[in-house]
Amino acid sequence: MSQRLIWLTGLGLIALTAIILLAMGRLPICACGEIKLWTPASDVAGSSQHIADWYTPSHIIHGMIFYWVLWLMLRARPVGERALIAILIEAAWEITENSPWIIDRYREATIAVGYTGDSVLNSVFDILWMLAGFAFAARVPVWVTVLLALVFELAALWVIRDNLTLNVIMLISPIEAIRVWQSGG
Repeated sequence: MSQRLIWLTGLGLIALTAIILLAMGRLPICACGEIKLWTPASDVAGSSQHIADWYTPSHIIHGMIFYWVLWLMLRARPVGERALIAILIEAAWEITENSPWIIDRYREATIAVGYTGDSVLNSVFDILWMLAGFAFAARVPVWVTVLLALVFELAALWVIRDNLTLNVIMLISPIEAIRVWQSGG
């Protein structure tokens, strides 16, 4: 597959994801009418609505994980083809994450009581952030990738009492002690 075809396919997958999310009734941008580069932890309503927020490191880590898993499974395939698979996985997650079932699951099992789902803008950028993590992992030693992932996880844990690890735990098998701690108790 040529580089040009890889780029066009990747852009097409991202555009298709945006179209599907719009068809699902997701808002194109934040209901506030603004587009922000960064949403701080104090702006709970703006989380998952803008270009980046404290959940962005989780998407970067997705890319790092996808790079290493796909390298282990498909190392003979060009990195561009593996990146397309990563885009497909992340896009599928963005669509699933914004389904009523997962939104309700977040509300009942995590501290995200008022979570309404992502804006399309945020979902598209979540895919792009994942690609940034994928590209980073492809270019640096494993130990640097692992160290950065740990820094991201610890920083998010410290600032918002949430991160990729806790998010997965609380979606799959919620632990009341974690929920209490996350809510400040």
